[in-house]
Amino acid sequence: MGVQIITDYPQHYELKTRWKDIDSFGHVNNAVFLTYIEDARIMYFKRWNVTEKKRSLIVASIKIDYLRQIEHPSDLIVGQKISRIGNSSFDIQSAIFLNNDPKPAANSVVSCVCFDYQQNKSVPVYDEIKADFQLDK
Repeated sequence: MGVQIITDYPQHYELKTRWKDIDSFGHVNNAVFLTYIEDARIMYFKRWNVTEKKRSLIVASIKIDYLRQIEHPSDLIVGQKISRIGNSSFDIQSAIFLNNDPKPAANSVVSCVCFDYQQNKSVPVYDEIKADFQLDK
C-alpha cells in the first residue's frame, strides 16, 4: 500500500472528528478509523445504486495500517479509489488525511464482493464499479 498523498485519490469525503471518537488516551480510537472509512465508502454505494437485496455488496476483508494519531477536534478527508477489479470482487483503497496535511494518518484496503441476497450468491462486478475503476486509474 505504501504512503500515499491526497492527490493519489480521485474521490474525497470530508468529515470532522466527534467528541465521542476519543478514547481514554485522548486521541481518536483506532476502531473509529474504520467508521470514517465506512462512512466514506457509503458515497460509492449510493453512486452505484447498491441499496437493495438483489444488488448489494458484502465486505469480505479490511486491512488498515495506522500511521499516526488523530486528535479531536480535527477536519479530515478520506481519499478513495478502486484499486483492483476481479470477477465478483474489487478493492477500495483509502487513506485518512488531516485537512491540509499531505501525509496520511492511516491507509486501508477494503475487499468487497458484489452479492445478490435473493439468490444468496456472488455476482459479477457491476458495470458502474468497473467504470469507476477506469476513472480511478
